[in-house]
Amino acid sequence: MDIDYLLLLQSFREGVGSVFTEFLSKMTWFGEMNVVLVITSLVYWCISKKMGTYLLMGWSGNRVVNGVLKVSVCAYRPWIRDARIIPDAAAIETATGYSFPSGHSMNAASLFGGLAIKREFKTGLRVLFWILLGLVAFSRNFLGVHAPQDVLVGAGSGVLVMFLTGKLLQWLDAHPEKDILIAVIGILIVIAVAVFAALKPYPEDYDAAGKLLVDGHKMANDTFKAVGWVSAFLIGWVLERRFIRFTTEVTLQQKVYRLTGGLLGYYIISLIINPPIKSAVAGFAGTMITCFIQMFYIVFLFPAIIKFAERTKDETGVKRGL
Repeated sequence: MDIDYLLLLQSFREGVGSVFTEFLSKMTWFGEMNVVLVITSLVYWCISKKMGTYLLMGWSGNRVVNGVLKVSVCAYRPWIRDARIIPDAAAIETATGYSFPSGHSMNAASLFGGLAIKREFKTGLRVLFWILLGLVAFSRNFLGVHAPQDVLVGAGSGVLVMFLTGKLLQWLDAHPEKDILIAVIGILIVIAVAVFAALKPYPEDYDAAGKLLVDGHKMANDTFKAVGWVSAFLIGWVLERRFIRFTTEVTLQQKVYRLTGGLLGYYIISLIINPPIKSAVAGFAGTMITCFIQMFYIVFLFPAIIKFAERTKDETGVKRGL
């Protein structure tokens, strides 16, 4: 039944031309890892540290849940299950790992779903967030890269993780000294996830020519990305809480500086520093290290830089009598 649904969407996609394809290709972009991570980072650095912490923690949790489910279920992508499925060429480039659940849907749930369940936003804005989440999830079906169950479970479990993240942070507000305990438990979980993904057996199915359809160990790469991101978040989060304690209660000019400098640093790490590390350190270790560096920069290193830079500027101004 799910394949029939995808074939129906595919027929519609091919019949109406590029209008809907272009629109939904842009919507699927809001489920991309880098897009969601950059948006949540900017919230964390420039708008609201508390909201940004919630979004980053929830996104990190969702990446672990997504990684565990992917390597547990080992569901093949629709076009591997049925040769009649012809995905959109651009969308297939970002369709990494196993199919279930949809990573894009969980990313969108981390951002839009996470904001939609926050009652401090007005009803109209929350409805808009729900619509955006629904469009991102549907785009994965429309473009032929996910089955309906992939996006439904992805979006649903993603919102559930965000709800639980909110409850955890509320509990932490009442018990602020428990942050290290949370970090230790989280790191033990991701270590267990890494061991599970590395040692579990993966399906080995072959086509008529004897070619392996899917290399399970390559599919597990997304899971090891999550291990790197989450361990970096937990360590950086505790260090920032204990030693940096930056604030987003700053001037508009400072926020602009943070936005510009933060994005510049993020892309230097992602495009210049991490690629040679990934090349030098093969396999899952390289994946975890580069993702660790990326998230540690977001949560701890850049906040430390802006705290030092802004304090130095303030001290210089005082000395000059400004």
